[in-house]
Amino acid sequence: MADTDPPPSVTHDDDEDDDDEEFDDDLDDEADDGGEPPASSSEAARLEAVLRRLTADEVRIRVHQVTIRGCDRTRRAAVEAAVGLDLARAATVRDLVRAAAAAGDRLRRLGAFDTVSITLDAAPPGIPGSAVVVLVDVAEARGRAAGDFGVFAHTQTRSCSLEGSVKLKNLFGFCETWDASGALELDKTAELSAGVQMPRIGAIPTPLVARISFLSDDWLKSSLKEHLMGVSVGLLSTMNHNLAYNLTWRKLTDPTRMSSNSVQEELGHSLLSSIKYAYKVDQRDSSIRPTRGYAFLSSSQVGGLAPGSKYSRFLRQEFDVRVALPLGVLNGALNAGVAAGVIHPLERGSTGSVSPLLERFYLGGNRPLVCRLGGPSSLLGFKTRGLGATESRTYDPNNSDNGTSSSPELNGLGGDIAVTAFADLSFDLPLKPLRELGIHGHAFVCAGNLGKLTECDLRKFPVTDFLQTFRSSAGFGVVVPTRLFRIEMNYCYILKQLDHDKGKTGIQFNFSSP
Repeated sequence: MADTDPPPSVTHDDDEDDDDEEFDDDLDDEADDGGEPPASSSEAARLEAVLRRLTADEVRIRVHQVTIRGCDRTRRAAVEAAVGLDLARAATVRDLVRAAAAAGDRLRRLGAFDTVSITLDAAPPGIPGSAVVVLVDVAEARGRAAGDFGVFAHTQTRSCSLEGSVKLKNLFGFCETWDASGALELDKTAELSAGVQMPRIGAIPTPLVARISFLSDDWLKSSLKEHLMGVSVGLLSTMNHNLAYNLTWRKLTDPTRMSSNSVQEELGHSLLSSIKYAYKVDQRDSSIRPTRGYAFLSSSQVGGLAPGSKYSRFLRQEFDVRVALPLGVLNGALNAGVAAGVIHPLERGSTGSVSPLLERFYLGGNRPLVCRLGGPSSLLGFKTRGLGATESRTYDPNNSDNGTSSSPELNGLGGDIAVTAFADLSFDLPLKPLRELGIHGHAFVCAGNLGKLTECDLRKFPVTDFLQTFRSSAGFGVVVPTRLFRIEMNYCYILKQLDHDKGKTGIQFNFSSP
């Protein structure tokens, strides 16, 4: 964020030369990232040359004090933790410039301040040597609350959902973020979650992240109802790394008593304890419409850690790679991505199952191809959980509804191995009003497949059959980005599907948060 105040004047002892004065003025502009521009290009070039010389040479300097100003609601410990110790320990001009830039970036990422300014001033009289005082000025953000609300129509399930979220920032002065979100799909799904994220403070070595969630889900045309309550606690959180412990209680029921034999083994209560590590890098210029850059996600989850767990221990590994290449015509860009996941048992359970039903991979649904990283899941044109192995539901003679359909319903079993890939070509539309609103067109092709592990040994997995049974779809559409959500209106054409897959050629609407 740019600072609107000009950097303070710098004074020095008589034994310091003019170069130090020029450096101080220039460093103010560098760390401040928003001081007033030089009066002329020649002066700017002169100051830049001085800074290059001072940072190239080992010019010694001593920081006498780091002063933080502007904290009213924010606790001082939170700002001191973000500033760090590198500023006070800087011994050269080069170290001081780097430390000031890094501290300013960390303060801005807290999201609690409108402006951040780091400047230099002379040390108090009587302090010997080339000592300076570092001034850290912050202006706290005025608005601490934000909320979103939306109504979405889902063409595949022919239903509507209400979704909303609320965020509170810096409520108790620790630069923490409190958030709550909910989604209600009429007669289908209800989901609530709340969490807090607190930055590193004092002796705490890592930011604190905790979240609690509730879910009630009616699986599409499968007679199953899922109830979930989970708690997640972050153990390590940095810009690229995240380590969390998850404890989840689930209840899977079948009110119709018609689920398949494999599903009946999974009915009832279960407690899943797991540790999940994720490494994420996202260098794309935008998550809404990337035109250049790359992104990578790798997540590893070890589940079944609780003593006496219903499920045996397993390893869930996922990868997601994205790349965006500019085309130079109509602001066009080619986005391509590949995602893969596998669930591998660390031991075989007493029931002989390789993985829990609720932890398996399911493809299909309305998730956009380009936006967020998250492993294999999206395959446009197919319904949610509408792809992969199925099993016929059983017949209950006590249920009079069994005979209402001539074709038996099927339970989707998901897969232990999943692979998806896509290519998406985005381009500007010819109408200028649409371009100014960010509305653009795109064409896409995507493919994916699910596989089931019948043996614990991955080397026995039938790779050839897996590749030959890939499902695929293609289409085109219009993307409408808004402040609250991103809308895709697509025409999807199914290129390949197998028996019992729930794919359909036609119009599809996709919604996602920006």
